[in-house]
Amino acid sequence: MTSIGRPAETTPGPPTEPRRRPVWMIPAGLILLGLIPVLAGAVRVTELAGLPEITEQNARFVEFPVPVVLHILGATVYTLLGAFQFVPSLRQGRRTWHRKAGRILFPAGLVAALTGLWMACFSALPPSDGSLLLAFRLLFGTGMALSLLLGVRAVIRGDLRAHGAWMTRAYAIGLGAGTQALILILPELVGTPPGVTLRALLMGSGWLVNLLVAEIVIRRRYRHPTYHRSVADALTRYS
Repeated sequence: MTSIGRPAETTPGPPTEPRRRPVWMIPAGLILLGLIPVLAGAVRVTELAGLPEITEQNARFVEFPVPVVLHILGATVYTLLGAFQFVPSLRQGRRTWHRKAGRILFPAGLVAALTGLWMACFSALPPSDGSLLLAFRLLFGTGMALSLLLGVRAVIRGDLRAHGAWMTRAYAIGLGAGTQALILILPELVGTPPGVTLRALLMGSGWLVNLLVAEIVIRRRYRHPTYHRSVADALTRYS
């Protein structure tokens, strides 16, 4: 028994483990978002393989099938495989999965960016597009290619912090088609398809939203207490 006014003594229980975040939720979400343009690309490749009848909507794809197919294949590999680069456990070890996958992702992403720029410059604009959307495609396509090149340049110099930041930005731009599909589906559901200018602004906002999220991820990553230690360990392993 305990005396009046005196709290009873309790035996401390076993220490509770910190709640672990479901790290696989991140790549799963990225893959789901990337599946929207991936499935659309698969439909496009199937259409081109069947020698389709040329219409106003598919004329630019039928006219230049090679860059279209290369763009779809590069974007598919880059989007789906790149999602796993955000899993910390895959970065462990001297010969990490992260490094091996990076040797595939860099050329795949560069092919997707450069073929996208080629199509923007040389393919005829469909009726739903305009000069503003063309400018956005040139801007963000160039930004993706430059981010990839700067990311490789940074890792060659041993600057893993800059490498991670540039590669995160490149992936955010590459995943823009998924975000754009979610944004553009809203006016379609209510039966009011956007005009040329509004459609361009909505698509531009898809890239901007992804880049904003990327910058938040980059800054939170730098503030994490284990980040600088992991970078130091990586530099020791790769030096």
